[in-house]
Order: sequence, then C-alpha cells, then structure tokens
Amino acid sequence: MKYLAIVLLCVAGAVCYGIVHDQITARICVEYFTIGHPPVFPTDDPTLLGIGWGIIATWWAGAFIGIPLAFAARFGSRPKRPVLSLMRPIGILLGIMAGCAALAGVIGFVAATFHLVYLVGPMAARIPSNRHIPFLTALWIHNGSYAVGFVGGIVLCLKISQSRNRMDATNGAG
Repeated sequence: MKYLAIVLLCVAGAVCYGIVHDQITARICVEYFTIGHPPVFPTDDPTLLGIGWGIIATWWAGAFIGIPLAFAARFGSRPKRPVLSLMRPIGILLGIMAGCAALAGVIGFVAATFHLVYLVGPMAARIPSNRHIPFLTALWIHNGSYAVGFVGGIVLCLKISQSRNRMDATNGAG
C-alpha cells in the first residue's frame, strides 16, 4: 500500500506542478495549447486550458517517476523510506524543474527573437507570425520541464536508493 502512496504522491505533485506551469505558459501563448495540441478542450480560455492540460500532460509523468521511486524507497530488505520523507526531495525536484523551465523559456525567447530558432512547415503556417516568438518560448519552457523532470527523476531514484544504503549502514553500526 505504501508503494501506491508514493506513486500517488508523485502523480499529485506532478499534476499540481503541471497546472501552475500551464497557467503561466497558457498566458504566454494560448496558441501553444489551441493550435499546437490536439483539440481536447473546446475553449481558448487560458485558465481552463492550463488546468486541463496541466492534468493531462503531467499525471503520467508523475506515475513514470513514482513507480521507480516507490521501488527505490521501499523494495528489498534494506530500511524503507517512509512516504512522507519523500515530500521534500520531490518538492526540491519540482522547484529545480520550475527554475530550469524559466531559464529554458528565457533562452527560447532570446533564440527566437534573434531568429536562431523558428517555426517551420505546417506549424509555422498555422501560428500567426506575431505569435511565433511566444509559441517558441512556451515550447522551450515545456521542453525544459520535461527534460529536467526526466533526468531529475532518475537522479532522485538513485539518491533515495543510496539514502537507504546509508540508513542500513547506520542501523548495522549500532
């Protein structure tokens, strides 16, 4: 049951992060959601899009990290990590993701402004030209979040597993 609690904690954290994240990016470029994504929600309201896509686009990422994290924290004979002890490391990862997403957005904005990156093909034709830079900014923010979340999730699993080795060494030394 504690395995499931860890997975649900990660899913809840990812969804909360996704909703806040998408509230910001939907205001930077609503077309990122209305044109750049399949039409799941029949609205162009940034608040509703941010909530909807914040859930749809992140619950699976939380599960993707939560399942291996649950094993890293609980599997085997080593001392188990309590579920609540994972809140801080998960929160730190989400904070790092937010900072890196913001940095990626700045980089994407600057790169798009100086035409170092640009939209091509059908997407370039579908997005109004005056919205290309905001669209690319939102894209870079999202890609930054996903990349850091994926790598950070792996690092988090390794750190949690290593912390159990230290717990085991401490318990064996006494």
